[in-house]
Amino acid sequence: MKIHEKQLGVLIPYDMQLKQVLANGKKGALNVGAVLILPEGFELAPPDRPELLVSEGESIKLDQPLTINPNVGGFGQGDAEIVLQDPLRVQGLLFFLASIVFAQIFLVLKKKQFEKVQVSEMNF
Repeated sequence: MKIHEKQLGVLIPYDMQLKQVLANGKKGALNVGAVLILPEGFELAPPDRPELLVSEGESIKLDQPLTINPNVGGFGQGDAEIVLQDPLRVQGLLFFLASIVFAQIFLVLKKKQFEKVQVSEMNF
C-alpha cells in the first residue's frame, strides 16, 4: 500500500481565540486539521465535464435545467413520480394475514378437541 501525502489549504471556520494546552504546559494555538483517505487511483472529476446551460450570475427559474446531463445534480432535476402502495393491496394483505391467523387458531382448537376425544375413548 502506497501512502501519498499532500497538504491542501482548506479554510476551517472556528473560534480563533480558543487555546489548547501545549506539551510544555502553556496555552497555545488550537491544532485544527483533517485527514482524507481515498482509494488508490482516485482522481477528481474534471470541472469542465458538465455542459452548463446557465452562466454565472444568471437568474434561474423553478425547474430550469442547469446542465444537459440529467445525472448531474442541481435545480434542474425534477421528480418523475412517487410510487405509493395501492390501498386495496394493503387491505388485501391485511385480510390475507388475518385469515391465516384465524385458520391457525381454529386448527389448534380442533387439535385440542381431537385430543380430548382420544383421552375420553381411552377411559372406557
